Amino acid sequence: MSSKVYFADMRAGARENLFDKIGRLMKEAGLASCMHEGELVAVKVHFGEKGNHTFIRPIFLRRVVDEIKGCGALPFLTDSSTLYPGQRKEAVSALACAVENGFAYAVVGAPLIMCDGLKGHNARDVEVNGEILKKVNIGAEILEADALVAVSHFKCHELTGFGGTLKNLGMGCSSRTGKMQQHSTVAPKVAEKYCNGCSVCLKSCAHAAISILEGKAKIDPELCVGCSRCITACVRKAINIQWNESASLVMRKMAEYAAGALHGKKGKTLFLNFITQVSPACDCYGHADAPIVNDIGICASTDPVALDQACADLVNNARGNQDTALSSGHEPGGDKFRGVHPEIDWEVQLEHAEKIGVGVRKYELVKI
Repeated sequence: MSSKVYFADMRAGARENLFDKIGRLMKEAGLASCMHEGELVAVKVHFGEKGNHTFIRPIFLRRVVDEIKGCGALPFLTDSSTLYPGQRKEAVSALACAVENGFAYAVVGAPLIMCDGLKGHNARDVEVNGEILKKVNIGAEILEADALVAVSHFKCHELTGFGGTLKNLGMGCSSRTGKMQQHSTVAPKVAEKYCNGCSVCLKSCAHAAISILEGKAKIDPELCVGCSRCITACVRKAINIQWNESASLVMRKMAEYAAGALHGKKGKTLFLNFITQVSPACDCYGHADAPIVNDIGICASTDPVALDQACADLVNNARGNQDTALSSGHEPGGDKFRGVHPEIDWEVQLEHAEKIGVGVRKYELVKI
């Protein structure tokens, strides 16, 4: 059994520009069957960190939005708060960053709504009965939406080898608690040199896990439940996650979270991957290094696993760029992801997602 993955290269001309190709790609992939008139459609994107420039261009999202509107549906662009302290740790700063990066209504034609609320905790548990997790914590607006279109920038990633649709679903649709569950099994830590004992974190903790001792915050790991509210509350960025999970375990948890993000959406989802500006690291950084391959194209499918597998193959079959972060695998067929992050077994996320029924790795590439 295989799934169809539709592919459009970057060629364009007077008869059909790239925006029109995006529209045709979405139609061929089955957009019309995924949503109907009046339905609320979550368009899950990455708004990009301030200083980064490899996130998907907002003008491309405008065409995605217009195609959804053409079905009579009502789209909104959505993203979630980050676990680490930074520009996008809560809704106010995150949406300001999104607008600064070009995702304003005047550009994209749709409102911006954080899927996990004001501070990253507007979420609900979803039962997945996975091999690792029995339930996952997903942003409420993802679950409330009638349909879901995930639009992802396909690139390398320092923890998962590559980041595509599975990461956009599993990590990008989870709450702060969910992100904590995927990345760490221990309590956050306090950097005492930054802590001034202001007690804001103490007030934010609903489990009495924080105390002020000798003018510094202390977190009791026995009482901490991993909600990460203290990380958001600390204005001095003195409280941070301890990234203690192995890459392979993070990927397996991420796949189970992807299953949770798709809960109740059978037949109501479509996924697009932009294989453009394939950067060596995540768009969460405040910078972006040179792309490791030239722009390849855009893929779409109703199967997130087949889509990510096809995109990985397209990147690996391309010729790698010299004088970039790519240290090996420059030849067509070479492993580009291990050429940047040699220690990461990136296939784990695909293997586990297929194993738990999120999709299949076997695909038929349909070029439009």
